[in-house]
Amino acid sequence: MPRSVEELVELLELEAIEDNLFRGQQPSTGLQRVFGGQVAAQALAASTRTVPEQYVVHSLHSYFLRPGDTSVPIVYDVDTLREGRSFATRRILARQHGRPIFAMTANYQIPEEGLDHQDPAPVVPRPEDCPTLLEATPGSEKIADHWKREWDALEIRHAGDSRSGGSVEAGDVAARSRLWIRTSGELPDDPLTQVVAFTYASDLTLLAASLVPHDLQIASPGMQAASLDHSIWFHRPFRADRWWLYDQVSPSASGGRGLATARVFTEDGTLVASVAQEGLIRLRRD
Repeated sequence: MPRSVEELVELLELEAIEDNLFRGQQPSTGLQRVFGGQVAAQALAASTRTVPEQYVVHSLHSYFLRPGDTSVPIVYDVDTLREGRSFATRRILARQHGRPIFAMTANYQIPEEGLDHQDPAPVVPRPEDCPTLLEATPGSEKIADHWKREWDALEIRHAGDSRSGGSVEAGDVAARSRLWIRTSGELPDDPLTQVVAFTYASDLTLLAASLVPHDLQIASPGMQAASLDHSIWFHRPFRADRWWLYDQVSPSASGGRGLATARVFTEDGTLVASVAQEGLIRLRRD
C-alpha cells in the first residue's frame, strides 16, 4: 500500500483507456486482497472524471462483490445514469479477470444555498494529546512493521472508545470509537484529490468499531473480517490532509455481520460527512 502521500496520490490517478473506461494501478502490498478503500476511492475518481466540473459529489453507495486480486489492475466502467439541471448520477462497475468485484452509485449536485444545521461536535482531546492508533492497540508491537509498510500514508490518533476500561462512555449506543485521522502529508489542493483521499481512508477503521463491545481487533486470532458495503454522504467541503474526527458507533452486530456508522468533524467542529458500513465479522472459534 502507499507509504507516502505522493504514492497515495499516484495510486488514485487513473489511466483513461476509452470513453468512460478507466484503469487503476495496484500498489506493492502484502495484503491478500485489494483494500476496500482503494477500490472505492479509485471508483469515485473514475466517476468524477466523467462529470462536468460544476457538479460536486454529495453521496456514494457501494457494494464489495468479490475479493480483489492485488496482482492485476482494476478496470472501472462508468455509466451515465442522469445529468440534470441540479443533480447527476453515475454507476461504476469495477472488474478484474472479466468479473465484477465492486459496484458503486455516485450522486453529484451543483452547489446551492439552503437550510443549514448540524449535530454539535463531541468534546474530545486534541489530536496532539492523543496516542497513535498503534500505541493504543494491545499487542501492536507485533504488527508495527506491517502497519508502517501498508498504512504509512495515513496518520491516525486514538481519541477514546467505549470498551471496558475505555475513556468514552457508550451512552445510548452499543459501541463507540473515536479517531483523529489525516494524510501524513500535504495533498494537492484540488477538491477531487481531497475527496478521494478521504474515501480511501474512510474504510480502514470503521468495521473495527463493531468489535469494541467484544474486546476484539480485526487482527484477533480467528477473526475473519471484510467490508460488504460502504456509503458516504458529503455535507460540506473539507480537506483530507487536515485533522478530521471519525466519531464511529456500532448500533448492532448479528449473524456474522457488524454495522457501523460515523460522523466526520473538522477540528473547528464542522460536520462535513457521514459514513455507514456493514461488514463481515465472523469469529472462527476452531
